[in-house]
Amino acid sequence: MRFLAATSGGADLGAFGHDPWWLILLKTVVIFLFLVLTTLLMIWAERRIVGRMQQRPGPNRVGPFGLVQGLADGVKLMLKEDLIPAIVDKPLYILAPIVSAIPAFLSFAVIPVGPEVSIFGHKTPLQITDLPVAVLFILAMASIGVYGIVLAGWSSQSPYPLLGGLRSAAQVISYEVAMGLALAGVFIYAGSLSTSEIVSAQHNLWYALPLFPSFVTYLIAMVGETNRAPFDLPEAEGELVGGFHTEYASIKFAMFFLAEYINMTTVSALATTLFLGGWRAPWPLSLIDHNALNHGWWPVLWFLAKMFTLLFGFIWLRGTLPRLRYDQFMALGWKILIPASLVWILIVASFKQLTNLGYTRFQVLAYVGIPLALIVLVASFFMENKTVEQAQEEVPDDATDRNNYPMPVLTGALPTAGPVHEIEEVPGG
Repeated sequence: MRFLAATSGGADLGAFGHDPWWLILLKTVVIFLFLVLTTLLMIWAERRIVGRMQQRPGPNRVGPFGLVQGLADGVKLMLKEDLIPAIVDKPLYILAPIVSAIPAFLSFAVIPVGPEVSIFGHKTPLQITDLPVAVLFILAMASIGVYGIVLAGWSSQSPYPLLGGLRSAAQVISYEVAMGLALAGVFIYAGSLSTSEIVSAQHNLWYALPLFPSFVTYLIAMVGETNRAPFDLPEAEGELVGGFHTEYASIKFAMFFLAEYINMTTVSALATTLFLGGWRAPWPLSLIDHNALNHGWWPVLWFLAKMFTLLFGFIWLRGTLPRLRYDQFMALGWKILIPASLVWILIVASFKQLTNLGYTRFQVLAYVGIPLALIVLVASFFMENKTVEQAQEEVPDDATDRNNYPMPVLTGALPTAGPVHEIEEVPGG
């Protein structure tokens, strides 16, 4: 591990674990406040930016430019009466928002915000801690967080929240596989799963360039992982009223909201760490004075700039793209992202192994590029034929056939297919 750290730019896990208790507490409090304030800022920014996209002002009354509107909404939710429906499973109903919120906070503990700095005379990394498997820790926390959503749907004892919880579980199963495969290329290149060592390994080249397909796959998967538009199927208002949190109000609803926005911040920070060089200065600023801009407190600015750029992408998607149908969404994950990621990982592993064996760049491209081109051509040929065959099929008379557009049948729902007969009036009734 120390050899990898030495060859990748100087990161060393031995720098962690020596901070005094008060410095660890200070870092924890700062991260907590940062995530809460980022959530308030993102709520305000989302409403303002989407408002501009839709040619309306958005919140502009509470505070300058409406900046305090999110805080006012949070206080309102905390002071509202906390109603609990009589039919819910009360212990699980109360536990669900807590299970969603806590892992969201824990994930940020292993994100490097900057290099080593001096805080009150103590040299310490701008990171609470690091692990040899830090990225797997983040993925584990994301997997645990979905339990809160599933528990919320199950404990509400209502069909619409239950469908929302099941959708969220299915999304995590499918899109976390694609996300893990997208990160595998980073692990192969960096030779480590430690976040600080991965940042150090990008001191010459950000992994978003050589691993561009992995970067694109991760960007799509992180939107699906966080249940954000256009992948917000677990809380689709037009289908499921409000989704898994339909029966929630007051502070419990606010905790689900908080967990969603913190997860957005975490996946954006992880993308910055693994693909965009982490806290390192972006080009062309890195050409001015590489050493000065990558030391001290300046790297915190570069990290935040990259992270908020990705967070803006979440808002942009919500304001521009319509919601996908659920079968389309699952098909994207299982039929496109996962197979493409598997092929790409084979290519990355082959390229890395041939490079380590001393082959020239031309030889590597010949051994890897030619088979890749053949695979793409064959896949394109079959996809084109399949598209032509689908276009030639006759469109069924009943466009709402359940076989073409699967819809769950709720208890007591009337059938949509077939003729509708009038109900005869009962004499005397």
